[in-house]
Amino acid sequence: MLKWFLASLRGQQYAGRDPKDGVKKPLNAFLGEIFVGEIGEQGNETRLVSEQVSHHPPVTACYLWNAKHGVRAEGFTRQEITFSGSVNIQQIGHAILHVDAFNEDYLIPLPNIKVKGILTGGPYPELNGSYTIVSSSGYIAEADFTGKGMLGIGGQKNHVQAAVYGADDHKKKSSPLYSVEGNWAENFVFKDASGTTIDNYDVASAPSAECRTAPLEQQDPWESRKAWQGVISAIHKGDMQAVSDNKSSLENAQRALRKESDTSEAAWKPLFFRRDTHDPVAEDLLKVSGQRLDADATGGIWRFDAHAASTLDRPWRKFSPHGQQ
Repeated sequence: MLKWFLASLRGQQYAGRDPKDGVKKPLNAFLGEIFVGEIGEQGNETRLVSEQVSHHPPVTACYLWNAKHGVRAEGFTRQEITFSGSVNIQQIGHAILHVDAFNEDYLIPLPNIKVKGILTGGPYPELNGSYTIVSSSGYIAEADFTGKGMLGIGGQKNHVQAAVYGADDHKKKSSPLYSVEGNWAENFVFKDASGTTIDNYDVASAPSAECRTAPLEQQDPWESRKAWQGVISAIHKGDMQAVSDNKSSLENAQRALRKESDTSEAAWKPLFFRRDTHDPVAEDLLKVSGQRLDADATGGIWRFDAHAASTLDRPWRKFSPHGQQ
């Protein structure tokens, strides 16, 4: 699980780009925006759905599952962004991954991010802090991200150091079963308790699978690529005025929708997720890592609603994100 987590970071933080290309500012998700896709060969695909379930505070919920292999994960995050020479992104929320074959649950970290290099014209993501992967089987992994210091002075870019412990050894921070060190965007090395290298994972050369979506003409107006198609098309053409015009049109329509009683945020009901107040699995795993579930910070605990999802057909809503119809 630790290897999977570390191997996923480059794709997440660089959004599929080569690290030398740096990071770009994403489009801000609007309330009700949905992304639906699948990855992998037909019959062996992993499906995903992500939905912007809240605007104040801004919360994104996500669910991924592979029916053939009995693996599923769900989570939600509220992102708070500040600026102090670098862009600081704090993630509030959690993710839980379940594996049917072992009947195990894992608490997956949502690391905080600093976008550094802005002042020097070469922005790149740097993870910040220490994080714990907790397994319901009792095993625990800790990962520490350090990276470069202010203005790129000292440290190593995208550096990570991690270890896997048994439950008792974790309390004493002694006798790790495995250790890991390297660069999460390039390469990291696994060693066993004796210090012998057992795996050398090359992130840079690992193949990535394409995420498939429905053809644009078949997508719902609330799906990301359909909703933002005017902005995306203008970006590809290099027409910055059209980018601004299309972006403003969607954002203004969203403001107008929020003023209507039946489409206000107070009345808003997500399609694929429901708001809960408790999650026993998450609560138990969070306790092990010394954390607690703070539902107030994210406007609730957001769980995938499998029944509702099974009954949904496009078009999902009677109105468009670009305004009432």
